[in-house]
Amino acid sequence: MRLLEAAAHGLARAAGWLASAATLLCLLLVCASVAARYLFAAPMGWSDKVAGWLVVALVLLAAPEAQRRFEHIGVDVAVGRIGPRLARYAHLLGALSVALVAAILLAAGIEAVQFSRMIGMMTDVEGVPEWWIQALLPVGAALLLLVALAQAAALALGREPPHLPRGNPEEALDAGKVACAE
Repeated sequence: MRLLEAAAHGLARAAGWLASAATLLCLLLVCASVAARYLFAAPMGWSDKVAGWLVVALVLLAAPEAQRRFEHIGVDVAVGRIGPRLARYAHLLGALSVALVAAILLAAGIEAVQFSRMIGMMTDVEGVPEWWIQALLPVGAALLLLVALAQAAALALGREPPHLPRGNPEEALDAGKVACAE
């Protein structure tokens, strides 16, 4: 169990760093594209497509790290009011739901990559096969599945996964208001 959690933690963190790099590259590419277009009248036709790919990469690679930290979309106010035992079941149900969606995305991504490779589909950008971009889906989904299964296993065994939200959600909201006011 600890090995599964360690693998999920390490891979999700690495994917998070790659997502951060994709974000930075996207920003730099958009800035360069704007400068080329408006300052030098030399638009880079491929830049918008590549920026889109980088956005796909950052979303798919950041999702496992967000799940690992329990920073995904949730209803913390409701979970915080149902008590610790029911909250554990709610978090378990959430982790299992994410695992199910990740498994579906993984299967769909593998199928898309196989099909694109089989017919030799290419992108609009010269020399870039479509499956290179589509491969982000099964990679991100597999990492998300790993993280969600590690969390679900820990919760099912009565352990508390790291980063599990605790405490009164109203106190967290009040702390956020204080931090924003400063």
